[in-house]
Amino acid sequence: MSIENLSCNKSFDGWNKQYSHYSDTLNCTMRFAIYLPPQALSGNKVPALYWLSGLTCTDENFMHKAGAQRIAAELGMAIIAPDTSPRGDGVADDDGYDLGKGAGFYVNATEAPWNRHYRMYDYVLNELPALIESMFPVSEQRSISGHSMGGHGALVLAMRNPERYRSVSAFSPISNPVNCPWGKKAFNAYLGKDTAAWADYDASLLMRQASQFVPALVDQGEADDFLTEQLKPEALETAASHSDYPLELNRREGYDHSYYFIASFIEQHLRFHAKHLPR
Repeated sequence: MSIENLSCNKSFDGWNKQYSHYSDTLNCTMRFAIYLPPQALSGNKVPALYWLSGLTCTDENFMHKAGAQRIAAELGMAIIAPDTSPRGDGVADDDGYDLGKGAGFYVNATEAPWNRHYRMYDYVLNELPALIESMFPVSEQRSISGHSMGGHGALVLAMRNPERYRSVSAFSPISNPVNCPWGKKAFNAYLGKDTAAWADYDASLLMRQASQFVPALVDQGEADDFLTEQLKPEALETAASHSDYPLELNRREGYDHSYYFIASFIEQHLRFHAKHLPR
């Protein structure tokens, strides 16, 4: 598989790099960012945290704003941040910020015209890890995390594939998308009008039914403008109580939806994942 290096920056004795490659899953060229800690530079394979970003974001937001590299270097953990959505001139799009490019929602679209490119679920689950593990000194020991739309994606991927991930965390996830405006708009477009198909991508519904558990950490700011209408963390709490899911959900007074919030607690999330990832 061919990949092209777009940028390379030394950071805390490791390297922050950006690459592009052609994705057979998405039928377009994709970008991803990777942080390789110093432990990986001697050829040792290191565990990986996959980070999924939110609406309107790209592979760059987390790497530039979260300040995660210092702790990842200490812990010997690679971080991989894919783009949020397929891109390119031939990729279907929408005028709204919450559908189309920048709003892939980490689902496998079944409806035209979206189903030609919008298969971010399969890309994150299968194609991207296979590429990473074949091209870099990164092991098959994976955890996953994300923010907002990406928090939704991380929770869904972990709960549907507990054998693939050692732990999962999320900041301000869209917890119950079948019951919020963002989710209803995206799922109706990508998955069609049969709402039964939507349940496969709803973290609260999956958590309520779970019988295999991936340790989960969620942080939610109490001053988040999207808290009540879009995010609905109470649905996750209710689901976890029903299935006895190992969920730690922290409500953070005064914090909003921004990367200031993520940067404030990313160290706790990385250390949470390090407890579950073999070193």
